[in-house]
Amino acid sequence: MRRIHPMFRIVMSSLLVLLSLIAIAGPARSAGPAGSRPTVVLVHGAFADASSWNAVATRLVHAGYPVVAVANPLRGVAHDASYTARVLDAIQGPVVLVGHSYGGSVISTAAVDKPQVKALVFVSAFAPEAGESAATLSNKFPGSTLGQALAAPVPQEAGVADLYIRTDKFWQQFAADVPQAEAVLMAVGQRPITDAALGEANTGTAWKTVPSWFVYGTGDRNIPPAALAWMAERAQSKRTVAIPGASHVPQVSHAREVAALIEAAAR
Repeated sequence: MRRIHPMFRIVMSSLLVLLSLIAIAGPARSAGPAGSRPTVVLVHGAFADASSWNAVATRLVHAGYPVVAVANPLRGVAHDASYTARVLDAIQGPVVLVGHSYGGSVISTAAVDKPQVKALVFVSAFAPEAGESAATLSNKFPGSTLGQALAAPVPQEAGVADLYIRTDKFWQQFAADVPQAEAVLMAVGQRPITDAALGEANTGTAWKTVPSWFVYGTGDRNIPPAALAWMAERAQSKRTVAIPGASHVPQVSHAREVAALIEAAAR
């Protein structure tokens, strides 16, 4: 009998795992059977991209949840919320909507008048009242060092400018509890946000009517932890998880805890 080469076994095993993941993630934009799990929609914030959710998404997919990671344009709250709302409209069935950082401002507006959104999860995220902006909430409590870490603005059309975190400041400012080599790649691939977006007042407050959950790190240097705790309390959070020492990206450094909270919201 002809022996099967060990490398062939490895390749076939990897292929079967990949196909199983595709089968699980496939229904994310289509209807599932009655009683199926809600789709988890992940909205990244400033200075990040959809890959910042990879560790969380991996856990959710393995747990059987359809997952969609939105490519947040980072152009302005109303613009980005409208974009996200159109993504929601393309998904059939219930949704758990998750926002990181500035993404919290986006989901607070995108979920308005969206009955399919059953829960909101704020990950180191803003939950603004109408008239509040990311900038005003960051300055409500002392502690943010983001302004000192920003690179020179890059002028764009219509009088706005793109903002980046300096690559030599990114690790300690944004992701201090992430391995340095990984943080360097995050800095290289960061997506800019407009200065106008950070100063734009929110109009939507979906957290007032949709049950909300909050998780953040006590070592956050972008948004003061006191501000995050205050917003969670104001939103009457169903459950708030404060991760000791965690940076502004707990979805990267503490994906297990973040995924667990999302699953709690989904249930």
